[in-house]
Amino acid sequence: MPGELAIVPAAMAAVFVFWGCLMSHVMNTYARLPVTFSHGQGARITDTEGKEYLDALSGIAVSTLGHAHPKLVAAIAAQAGRMLHTSNLYRIREQEMLADKLAEISGMQEIFFSNSGAEANEGAIKLARFYGHKKGIENPTIIVMEKAFHGRTMATLSATGNRKAQAGFEPLVSGFVRVPYDDLEAIKAVAEHNKNIVAVMFEVIQGEGGIHLASLDYQRALRQLCDEHGWLMICDEVQCGMARTGKWFGYQHAGIQPDIATLAKGLGSGVPIGACMAGGKAAGLFGPGNHGSTFGGNPLVSAAALTTIATIEADGLMAHAECIGALIRSLFAEALAGVAGLVDIRGHGLMIGVELDRPCGELVGKALAAGLLINVTADKVIRFLPPLIFSENDARELVDRCVPLIKEFLAA
Repeated sequence: MPGELAIVPAAMAAVFVFWGCLMSHVMNTYARLPVTFSHGQGARITDTEGKEYLDALSGIAVSTLGHAHPKLVAAIAAQAGRMLHTSNLYRIREQEMLADKLAEISGMQEIFFSNSGAEANEGAIKLARFYGHKKGIENPTIIVMEKAFHGRTMATLSATGNRKAQAGFEPLVSGFVRVPYDDLEAIKAVAEHNKNIVAVMFEVIQGEGGIHLASLDYQRALRQLCDEHGWLMICDEVQCGMARTGKWFGYQHAGIQPDIATLAKGLGSGVPIGACMAGGKAAGLFGPGNHGSTFGGNPLVSAAALTTIATIEADGLMAHAECIGALIRSLFAEALAGVAGLVDIRGHGLMIGVELDRPCGELVGKALAAGLLINVTADKVIRFLPPLIFSENDARELVDRCVPLIKEFLAA
């Protein structure tokens, strides 16, 4: 009844107050900041005390359309009213529509849906190993990169180039060879001595690694090298995909086509969904029983992803992301010109890093106090991942709020 439903918000508010007095039973796997958010609108988010923040992180590149986007809210509500889940034992209309759309914009042939980027990358690793075994390679090996981040499952953690994240979880999964990022000669050297290579896996832009970009020439040469050796080219697009760089996928800037590309984060604008997309030599490898997911691509998440894609197209958010990202980088460059301690300002579209010459994690808390959500990665890189709906005014406000914090920090 409508009167009964009106009780729910008040009851939830009471729960928030009560909860604030208790110790949480959530496992302590994050050093969480002392704030809880209650609601958001666009690029703004409000905490339980009523304080508003400018969101320049979008849930780590997840909230593509910002908060409470009316088209997304309506699509999720409508789908929830029809059906949430049936499992992949049956055909799912929304999932098939999403697969068709992703194939259209990516150039891939088939899509496997998962719940996260780690699961999408796990699927990519399994595909590469399956490909190798079909070629008669007993111990298929994948070339991966230093400073890479592919997830926290055992296989994706092993592919990740972050010793801090790996520590304590040995023995790691074998079958990976690590090389420096954006270094084609290092890959050629590995090829001379290792005949078990079946794939090269890399991020077009390393997000967790510090917003490092692979050069276009490197990507094109790597595509050629993979073709020459019969390797699969795997692009991890979990963070830089879904129009964040001004194209649907980062690899499209180089005009190349990978054999496997993985997605998650921004695909569902906050609803958990990942995708492992296969084409070329990787298409048609998996059959029934080779891989699976109970929840992957269910009607709800597929509807959210379809709406995300449709809204990006209808509202011109792809070109907008590139334009606003360039503005943010130029504003930071102008405001921080000549400041001692600034190392670099880099990125593509709305994936931006400001590197300093010293660890700067304390800036996250200072920014929070100033009403701004940012992140620091690789110890010294301030990372900005705003929603694609970020406006020019939002961009200027971001820089105006952040620059004094950076200057004060570097002057200390």
